[in-house]
Amino acid sequence: MADRSTAAVGVASEGGEAPLAAQQSGATSDGTTTDDQTSSTPDGAHKDAPREEPTTTTAAAAKEAAEPAPADPAIDESSSEAPVTPDAEGPEPVAVPAEPPVARTAAVKTAKTAESVKSEKAGAAVDTDTTKLGVATKTATKTTTKTGTAKPAGGPAANGKQPKQAKTRTPAPELHSGHKLARRYQLAECVTRVDGFSSWRAVDEKLRRAVGIHILPADHPRARKVLSAARSAALLGDPRFVQVLDAVDENDLVYVIHEWLPDATSLADLLAAGPLEPHEAHQMVSQVSQGMAAAHREGLAHLRLDPGAVLRTVSGQYRIRGLAVAAALRGLTSERPQREDTEAIGALLYAALTQRWPYEEDAHGLAGLPKGVGLIAPDQVRAGVHRGLSEVAMRALVNDGATASREESPCTTPEELAKVVAGLPRIRPPEQVPPVYRAPAFQQPPPPVGGHPRPQPAPPAPPPALPGRTGQILKWAVSALVIVAIGLGSWQLADTLKSREDRSTEPTPTGSKAGVAPPPKVGPVTIVTAKDFDPLGDHSESPSLIPKVYDKDPSTYWQTSWYTRADFGGLKSGVGVILDLGSAHRVSNVNVDFMGADTSVDLMAASSSTTTMPTELDGFTKVTSGSGTQVTLTPGSKVTTRFLLVWLTKLPPSPDGFRGKISEISVTG
Repeated sequence: MADRSTAAVGVASEGGEAPLAAQQSGATSDGTTTDDQTSSTPDGAHKDAPREEPTTTTAAAAKEAAEPAPADPAIDESSSEAPVTPDAEGPEPVAVPAEPPVARTAAVKTAKTAESVKSEKAGAAVDTDTTKLGVATKTATKTTTKTGTAKPAGGPAANGKQPKQAKTRTPAPELHSGHKLARRYQLAECVTRVDGFSSWRAVDEKLRRAVGIHILPADHPRARKVLSAARSAALLGDPRFVQVLDAVDENDLVYVIHEWLPDATSLADLLAAGPLEPHEAHQMVSQVSQGMAAAHREGLAHLRLDPGAVLRTVSGQYRIRGLAVAAALRGLTSERPQREDTEAIGALLYAALTQRWPYEEDAHGLAGLPKGVGLIAPDQVRAGVHRGLSEVAMRALVNDGATASREESPCTTPEELAKVVAGLPRIRPPEQVPPVYRAPAFQQPPPPVGGHPRPQPAPPAPPPALPGRTGQILKWAVSALVIVAIGLGSWQLADTLKSREDRSTEPTPTGSKAGVAPPPKVGPVTIVTAKDFDPLGDHSESPSLIPKVYDKDPSTYWQTSWYTRADFGGLKSGVGVILDLGSAHRVSNVNVDFMGADTSVDLMAASSSTTTMPTELDGFTKVTSGSGTQVTLTPGSKVTTRFLLVWLTKLPPSPDGFRGKISEISVTG
């Protein structure tokens, strides 16, 4: 015990100055203040040093110091009772029997050293051997100094745990044109860069086609939702949507690859040129509502349907891009997704009819409605708007107190809206007026080189008038000649009739040539007009390209819409082209030239008595079928008809899916 006490005295003697200086300055070396720090004052480094008053300790230290230390024969215990030591934070002061200064100081220091070693779980043990006293003293001094520095209340030391470091976001690699993803997709042009993600036009070097890519960092807060939305949208496989091709989580990036339609035009660009024709607006709302109805049946919503999300291809088909993915990229959710998408379709139809956005704020390059007047029906905003489409737009837009123009109930889902649009009377496309033929105007011959016009020939002089008597004689002579001519003609006519009667009395010769009518002439039959035919779908299949099937130019073609499978994606049994021959003709064969791989086709004909073009498939009867790239369809029996139907039943593959293309059709009678 003497050695332990001596070592403790050495600790107090050597390390007591630093805590005292810290108390005087008001702060410790680790930034804590003296209010949070345990006081420690040396109490006699040598036996002959003057005694000082005991200092205030924490409650725990005071309690330990109050306990009597075991007797040590090397220390004098003949001192009197010590004064009461107050505790600022602990219980009531306790009177402690007096101990020699050295013994009490050694006990306090030894207790504090033990507590320090226990709390830090590291420290040097004090060797009882006096030969190692110097090493033990230094170790204990460091431990005591560390113990005397208290941590702030509530800090990391309060619960004995180290603070968690904030998770740092890994910076995304710098992207630029020419950067390659997955050693396959080369970035070409940045289209959008907003809200932590970017959208690019890129090139799929493996399939040699353009694609679109959305890219965001893998630690982006919406990265997981974007991946989930993209994978769900890819499973839909509906040709009315821009298809998601892949969704990848690679290294530090998450990216979604989708179709890129270079020949498509957004509805926003179409409306920049003016409102749509009623037939075109009907096609747009019909295809978009049917597509969104199919998506919602699979539990998918768009939530960002605007004029930029609807594309029109050169074939006249409307495609929707960004299904589920666009909303996930921007963190959009809705408690009523069907209602929001239905209202968005109504806004698209409203804009297509009026070239105005149906709200007070301007948006998407369109002017909004006048402020303070509320929602106005499209046919009241612009003259000439189709009344039925105007009512459909209002029924889709009924929301937040708005009312439709009539008593019809509002449409709250895309399914309801699609049924209302399908129930409208057929809206015919505008008539394609052929160019007016203008005969070349009469051109004056150029003047001679000298610059003077050529002299016009003089009109012939009138015949001289006959003298009176001579003229009378001439008239009688002419009359006589006329009478003679009539008589001769009557005699020749009578002779001809008599000779015919004689021939009719002769017996009729026998033979194969007698009484046989000449064979009908075989040759091309003119196609007066043609029309696209899609009775099982939206009644439209690239109508603007139809004239190319009979323009006698093999480099031009009509094409079907894009489908995911050869059987039209399982949506219908086929599409086709109706040929109008102008009148009933006997048909020997029909030649159809396809582009691409082999295409399966049926030839159908309307009855010979049909004078108006059929609008349903049951208005035609199948007469033959074929397959190939150059197909000659020959009916098995005599066919006389005015209307022929070239009906495609199986599509060939194309770079963007499955699509049929007809370059030329000719009919032979």
